[in-house]
Amino acid sequence: MVRVVVDAMGGDDAPLVTVKGAVEAVNEAENISITLVGRTDDVKRELDKYTYDDSRINIVHADDVIGFDEPPVMAIRKKKNSSIVVGMNLVKHGEADAFVSAGSTGAILVGGQFIVGRIKGVERSPLAPLIPTAKGASLLIDCGANVDARASHLVQFAKMGSIYMKNVVGIENPRVAIVNIGAEEEKGNMLVKETYPLLKECSDINFVGSIEARDIPKGNADVIVCEAFVGNVILKLYEGLASTLLGKVKEGLMSTLRSKIGALLIKPALKSTLKSFDTSEQGGAPLLGLNGLVVKAHGSSTEHDIKQAIKQCVQFSEQRINDQIKENLTID
Repeated sequence: MVRVVVDAMGGDDAPLVTVKGAVEAVNEAENISITLVGRTDDVKRELDKYTYDDSRINIVHADDVIGFDEPPVMAIRKKKNSSIVVGMNLVKHGEADAFVSAGSTGAILVGGQFIVGRIKGVERSPLAPLIPTAKGASLLIDCGANVDARASHLVQFAKMGSIYMKNVVGIENPRVAIVNIGAEEEKGNMLVKETYPLLKECSDINFVGSIEARDIPKGNADVIVCEAFVGNVILKLYEGLASTLLGKVKEGLMSTLRSKIGALLIKPALKSTLKSFDTSEQGGAPLLGLNGLVVKAHGSSTEHDIKQAIKQCVQFSEQRINDQIKENLTID
């Protein structure tokens, strides 16, 4: 049984979507137990709406909520009884295997580093979401945790990303590429130029060189390495472009009677294609390299997104990703 803690108060529509997503996860998978952390009365009010196995969902009370606009370090230090701090302490003390939250990104990053703690030898813990591509999905690492990363950090990101893609996604020899402004080795800023030769020397990863942003959606690499500023720009552009294109497609299909008739004919195929490029289908972004699993879901997550993030924790736990990182990550 994989024990997942869910921050019931985290996110734009909490606790409505967090509780519903947790219930759906439990109802669909027999190997999950969930602890909902938050204000008991609010959480119980939502739980009472559903039918579920009550032996696999319990509530741990937490009075406080860390807001999106609060300074992360100060909030983690002062709000000891917040849903994020209480939830992460459950993971730290071995009472849970994973923690999922759609709450403050900054607080989750700080809490992950200082409460759950990094695996010995890991210099930085990156956020690493799976993003959809024409060939399935690629791991974008880092997308928001380390905007001031050094070359040694990116090398570790590449190695952790390879372990994740091999053991969770099932790609035997994942292709690793570093985000660059051209394919040539001599291109890039100082960080890329310093990191590139180090990645070439790594015998335990399948480094394929640079990848330009336009080639990311094509699926030309399985692990996409970059520092967090670049990664976050890529991720946000991905999300914005996908929603804009979807809106324009719908607008075009509904513009005339003829297009409406055509829309009915292509709807099943179109829906399947668009779903494959929906970032929410991939779950949340794991914060890799910690002593326990921490998953950051989007602040605007729906119940479906929360459910997918919870299921993601099961794969992570069953494939022993942290053990794999401890066993295989070579600290240079």
